Amino acid sequence: MKKNNNIMRLKPLAIGLILAGLLPVPAIAQIRADIRSETKPNLVAQVTETVEKVTRKVAGIPEVAELENAERPLVLLQVFDNRSVVYTKPNEESRAIGEFFKGQLVDAYEEKDGWYRVRIQDSLLGGFLGSTDGWVQQGTGQYGEQSLGVFAPRAFSADVLQDKAGTGIRPSSTATPGIVPNTIPQTPQVQRAIPGRDTPIVPRDIAIPVIDPSQVPPPLPNLPRETVAVPDRWRIMQSLGFKFPLFDPYNQNVIKGDLPVLQNTLGPDWFFNLGIIADTLYEQRNFPVPVPPATSSTGGQANIFGDGEQSIFAHNLIVSLSLTKGNTTFKPPDYEFRLTPVFNYTDVRVNEDRLLKIASSSGDVRREGFVGIQEAFVDVHLRNVSDRYDFDSLRVGIQPFISDFRGFLFQDLPMGIRLFGNRNNNIYQYNIGYFKRVEKDTNSGLNDIRQDLRDDDFFVANLYRQDFPFLGFTSQVSYIHNRNDEDGERYFDANGFLARPSSLGDQKPFGYHVDYFGFSGDGHYGRMNITTSTYYATGKTDRHPLAQREQDIDAFFHATELSRDFDWFRLRGSFLYASGDEDPFDGKAEGFDAIFENPQFAGADTSFFIRQNIPLIGGGGVALSGRNGVLPSLRSSKEQGQSNFINPGLLLLGIGADIDVLPELRLVANVNKLEFDNTNVLGTLRQQRPPSTDLGIDASVGFQYRPFFSQNIVVNGSFAKLLPGKGYKELFPEDKDPYSFLFNVILSF
Repeated sequence: MKKNNNIMRLKPLAIGLILAGLLPVPAIAQIRADIRSETKPNLVAQVTETVEKVTRKVAGIPEVAELENAERPLVLLQVFDNRSVVYTKPNEESRAIGEFFKGQLVDAYEEKDGWYRVRIQDSLLGGFLGSTDGWVQQGTGQYGEQSLGVFAPRAFSADVLQDKAGTGIRPSSTATPGIVPNTIPQTPQVQRAIPGRDTPIVPRDIAIPVIDPSQVPPPLPNLPRETVAVPDRWRIMQSLGFKFPLFDPYNQNVIKGDLPVLQNTLGPDWFFNLGIIADTLYEQRNFPVPVPPATSSTGGQANIFGDGEQSIFAHNLIVSLSLTKGNTTFKPPDYEFRLTPVFNYTDVRVNEDRLLKIASSSGDVRREGFVGIQEAFVDVHLRNVSDRYDFDSLRVGIQPFISDFRGFLFQDLPMGIRLFGNRNNNIYQYNIGYFKRVEKDTNSGLNDIRQDLRDDDFFVANLYRQDFPFLGFTSQVSYIHNRNDEDGERYFDANGFLARPSSLGDQKPFGYHVDYFGFSGDGHYGRMNITTSTYYATGKTDRHPLAQREQDIDAFFHATELSRDFDWFRLRGSFLYASGDEDPFDGKAEGFDAIFENPQFAGADTSFFIRQNIPLIGGGGVALSGRNGVLPSLRSSKEQGQSNFINPGLLLLGIGADIDVLPELRLVANVNKLEFDNTNVLGTLRQQRPPSTDLGIDASVGFQYRPFFSQNIVVNGSFAKLLPGKGYKELFPEDKDPYSFLFNVILSF
């Protein structure tokens, strides 16, 4: 009897320790064992039941009888905002009595005008003294995100217990079950026994996984075959509290196409993208220039060539505005409207008169400003033709187009209509288009939409095939028909010089129709990178001003670049051949010429010969080659002149290297050997015997620096020098070697 009295005295002591939170669960288990070893069974059951009741009360686990009469939740809330304040009444003027935090799950029992009644525990003794009802509000953020996520209610009894105690203890089968929709399968259950009882009477639910508020919530455990509605993909970041300024192009930005715009006006899924590029160039160069008749800025010279020192400062501000409809993550946009104006300013300084303008009084400095429209088109997604989003689209307006991988035949922004798309999971791509060339501004080279479109149009059809004829190589076959009917009046540029036709022969206007058949490829074979293009041109010129008769066009072009990467540098080898005309008067035009070339080849704009337009005859009205062009086509200019298939042609053999000294710094070096294919036409134009085919050696070095390892700031610089060969010296008997130096800074947003 003494032991029983001691145990009875132990009972209130244990209860007190439990209530104070000072007696851990292992200690409770030990008390049970001690009691069993020293007391009678009926007394053990009495004490154990008392301890269990107190333990469940402290843990906040209701009794079965309490659950049978408990209020069932209406919905389940999840806090999306950083915190959600709980008020005594459904208005913000009432007293705040608590708060929930981001990611927390809360049962709601009533909804009233966007307010939800919830239940919070009293803070004293972990809720031992009961709970209090309060109200939380469903708010809306800056971008339409909700402060609370509203979901279907959880399985009533199991989840209430799990949220309160984390034990998963479920009431007996006699308890009233939670309200669960018929379409939701029941969660698998396992039986769990309560200590001190012989039979398991309480089933246990599988635990709900922990919700990570920084991720999209997973489906609820009692909804295994359904997904939970989440905010639109572009609003997820806002709902998690992440908002970024407009000047940040890297993170989510409404002016970078990351968030929808004008939803009330245009409807859903419209996105706006703004791109800004500031391109600044300084260039210093020297090449032979003709002395104008009867005037020169440099006296005391008897040469037919003047001082060729020149400098150019040019700045282009490119603003790209794009409005797009549709989800473009896995498929093309439904619609796209794009407008790209370019604001140009140039300052050119020379040392001879009449080089910049036809009037000698215009001086040797020219400052001009111009605004060109480089893109203005509408793109319509016509249809999807497979479950891989193979598609057909139509684009109408001023748009970019490139004929091949390196821009040998055409690369510009003409006015046209183009049908394009792909097939067979993007293995095949095609283009079918009709284009008319836009007249260019003389000094900036930008599109001048104030003038009529040129009567120079072309039709194109091409097909790309990936991984053909071998893996990693893309092949392209193309057909382009160029029709030039500018055989009416002569055209003079903005500076007063004759642009069409070139100052050749009798200078009478002419036209031509020519067909180009081409094959191009780009890719790699093993470790060898390969880029190649081949064209055959055939057609007819109405009446060439030099031959003064019709000419049958029969010309050929081929270019190949092979390269291989060796760790941090790439070694390149280049070969180019453009056929030249043997006899200007035989009725055959065998010199190859492009429509509007812009080759990315053999050093491109770092090369002297490709970068500069070297004047040849006609007071500089006819250039040996155009600016940013490799073909010696004898045009007035690449931008405003016509194709000329009576030219000397070219043979180029080159070697180069791209050296990544640092991740942000690349060095470039190129050496090209240049030779004419046939110089008979040059002898005819200069009224001298045909010069040697040896044009010379073009050597250049350059660098590209990206201080932030991105394209936002790019600094380019290069120096190029032409070491004249015998043929060049016979055409331009100058003592000073031609050179060019350029420095370019590009800022992008």
